Amino acid sequence: MSKGEKTRQHIVERAATLFNQRGFEGGTMAHLMEATGLEKGGIYRHFSTKEELAAEAFDFAWQASTEARVHDLDSVANSVDKLKRFVGNFVERRSSVPGGCPLLNTAVDADDGNPLLRERAHKALKQWQDILGSIVKAGLERKEIKSSVEPKKLANLIIGSLEGALMISRLERNRDALCEARMHLESYLEAEVRRQGKQVATRVK
Repeated sequence: MSKGEKTRQHIVERAATLFNQRGFEGGTMAHLMEATGLEKGGIYRHFSTKEELAAEAFDFAWQASTEARVHDLDSVANSVDKLKRFVGNFVERRSSVPGGCPLLNTAVDADDGNPLLRERAHKALKQWQDILGSIVKAGLERKEIKSSVEPKKLANLIIGSLEGALMISRLERNRDALCEARMHLESYLEAEVRRQGKQVATRVK
């Protein structure tokens, strides 16, 4: 990696934390200069606009969050257990970028005023839906999940429950809502999603 590439990466990493904690408007150029240790010209030498930097910073933050949430998923064989591991990772594991979930932060921050960031957040949501949806589809094919379960609906239920609980936990400054959401989702996955052995045997006959 060249010196210029290292500097660009340094800017992105510092900006990711800044924007994830303060938002796009709250992360001023003065804050960026302080966080990166660079002058304004040094930052704009690598990014033509603040919006371009914010978009790359979001991608960096989202990648870090995704890595935390899919941690060890490949080591779990059963699809329902894999979904439960995903939920557990969301509650227990922290991203390397401080400030909470970049999807939640950016979706609210950029809903009306920043089309580029809104598009990035929407793309991230779709990626999350695809990850969870692919787990559900695999479970349906292997008859581990009830045939009535719809992949996207279940994905949205998990996403909405976790993101909503995260918002409440941050406002109340405790983990109660996150822990309660985890317990509810795990119970739901066992009762309404997991296909029991007797049902599989009936279908085989």
